Amino acid sequence: MGLFDKLRNEFIDIIEWTDNSNDTIVWKFPRYQNEIKMNAKLTVRESQLALFLNEGKVADLFQPGMYNLTTQNMPIMTTLKGWKYGFDSPFKADVFFFNTKQFTNQKWGTKNPIMLRDAEFGPMRIRAFGSYAFKLNDAIKFYKEIASTNAEFTIDEINEQLRNLAVTRGMDAIAESKIPVLDMAGNYDEVSKIIHEKIKHEFSEIGLELTKFLIENISLPPEVEAMLDKRSSMGIVGNLGAFNQFQTGVSMEKAAENSNGGIMGAGIGAGMGFGMGNQMGSMYQNNQVNPQTGTNTPPPPPIVQFHVAVNGQQTGPFTIPQLQAMAAQGQLTKQSLVWKAGMPNWLTAESQPELIALFNNVPPPIG
Repeated sequence: MGLFDKLRNEFIDIIEWTDNSNDTIVWKFPRYQNEIKMNAKLTVRESQLALFLNEGKVADLFQPGMYNLTTQNMPIMTTLKGWKYGFDSPFKADVFFFNTKQFTNQKWGTKNPIMLRDAEFGPMRIRAFGSYAFKLNDAIKFYKEIASTNAEFTIDEINEQLRNLAVTRGMDAIAESKIPVLDMAGNYDEVSKIIHEKIKHEFSEIGLELTKFLIENISLPPEVEAMLDKRSSMGIVGNLGAFNQFQTGVSMEKAAENSNGGIMGAGIGAGMGFGMGNQMGSMYQNNQVNPQTGTNTPPPPPIVQFHVAVNGQQTGPFTIPQLQAMAAQGQLTKQSLVWKAGMPNWLTAESQPELIALFNNVPPPIG
């Protein structure tokens, strides 16, 4: 290195930061023992601020622009240095550049399920995740509270703290909002605004501005979601009685198409359908409330059903209309053995008051 180059590099005369990163918030201009000379050039680009420190004390803050460093634009440094009549000799100072752009798409999420109390379902565990955006709005406060003497400070060094803040305060805000768990999916915007208002002042305390807070998903434990799916299915089915009647009709139609089953197959299928339908319908109707009176509707009277012995095998149970169809087809006779709940033994059909009338309408054999 020649003498001229040595003298040229002895003092710093251009101070700037060409940021080629996407995550740096604070960057310290490297002095390497050099000094800043009078009328040095300071360039502060858009979305940047420059802060001068004198012996560790905050001095002058520069907004975007180009400056020739003089006593006129460095009032605090001038006072600290005691430059009563200007300065014409090099001086030492720490220079920090700050990035004021928005840092977007910062992720947050619950590491573990959060417990809250829902008005409809009681205690519930939920998970949530989303994103947020922030920017620096007070360089001096951020330097004093967070960055300190770090030569470089990135968002990774503060993101964990900000994520924990979002989760802790955010879940408190959700609990205080009293929005039912099932309604949260349709109110992400409202819940996001509630959390934003809850935590923005805590960002401000360290010199940051929370510009956006978004919830992307709120979910329940898998077993709870499975139970909700079942409940939704019940709601879609609606009236169980009508649903079972429809299912019985379909069963009888399919049995009628089966040439091997005949009317007996139809009767057996319909009987099973009616049996299951009556049990489920009875359970459902016991819980029905009359919308006009507000009282529980009493269950309907029990349906009389008989089992029929066919070729030594128990079939049924069958309702009276089904048995009437079977009698008309000759599948049920007066001597057929039948049984219903409460009977001690199998008895002939003609011995049962409910069934004897079925045979009065059956035509006698021809010839």
